Amino acid sequence: MPSFPSQLLIWFDQHGRHDLPWQHPRSPYRVWLSEIMLQQTQVATVIPYFHRFMQTFPTLPDLARADNDTVMANWAGLGYYARARNLHAAAKQCLERHDGDLPRDFDALLALPGIGSSTAGAILSQAWNDPFPILDGNVKRVLTRYHGIVGFPGQPAIEKQLWGLAAAHVAQVPAGRMADYTQAQMDFGATLCTRAKPACILCPLQGNCVAHAEGQVDALPTPKPSKTLPEREATALLLEDAQGRILLLKRPPTGIWASLWTLPQADTDALMREWFATHIQGEYDNAEELPLIVHTFSHYRLHLQPLNARKVALRARVGDNADLRWVSRTELANLGLPAPIRKLLERHRAH
Repeated sequence: MPSFPSQLLIWFDQHGRHDLPWQHPRSPYRVWLSEIMLQQTQVATVIPYFHRFMQTFPTLPDLARADNDTVMANWAGLGYYARARNLHAAAKQCLERHDGDLPRDFDALLALPGIGSSTAGAILSQAWNDPFPILDGNVKRVLTRYHGIVGFPGQPAIEKQLWGLAAAHVAQVPAGRMADYTQAQMDFGATLCTRAKPACILCPLQGNCVAHAEGQVDALPTPKPSKTLPEREATALLLEDAQGRILLLKRPPTGIWASLWTLPQADTDALMREWFATHIQGEYDNAEELPLIVHTFSHYRLHLQPLNARKVALRARVGDNADLRWVSRTELANLGLPAPIRKLLERHRAH
């Protein structure tokens, strides 16, 4: 009987994705960048961002030497911004420790910010054809169904079991086909063995799939125990000066929207009023309420009430500084802004 990898590779040769931009060429830098961008994000969304990144930062040293604002501006809209901060930090470490290249070593890759075991395996297997397993969301789903593994894959015991199975499959991959096999696993999970309505009738593995045989395809992988997302409220200020410039504040390097430029924000109206009184010349009560923004983060849902005040000024003793400045509309494209804030500013300009 053909092995799991052999069957998957036969399918991949006919039906897999062979024209993704990071496959031509499959250089370590391009593979790494694509793997980070593809975390929690679909291929169709990533492709234009990947092209833009490669134009702006064609080599790893280019990325390492770029300033934070340029990196964040090129990432803005992809979400999960810690990925961009880790990418930038890892590039700097590669410049300092590895002569500006990604190391061809599992432990050295794992030591870089933002690279976990699966990403390290994906880089080594795709860039160098080295025999390393991966275990992203697609692979976890395929393995739990194919082997009939019950239990939430995020639990350490279940994850350990899945790593063992992934490694066992890697040992069966034909020589020189490791890069294709890694891509095949991702493509298979993304296009055939999907989360909802998997195409079992077309599946080359269905004859040996435990979940298919036992009617458990819809039940696996076992879902995460549910929890209700907490709701939070906040107020934000869209402040414009006499020239129509917008006041932006740079978030601290940790926490939500870290290192991005956004609007002054506070958890309560009272705190926002206090900030306004300290920093701004104008009448807080004259600010106009704009439509509420509801934005879901991974661990809570934010209800953000924007207030718009025009023709205001910074108090003389505040003035522009590194983390608080007036920005013209034309400058916005060059700054990293959270997607909901960018949408708000674009919508506000349209009125």
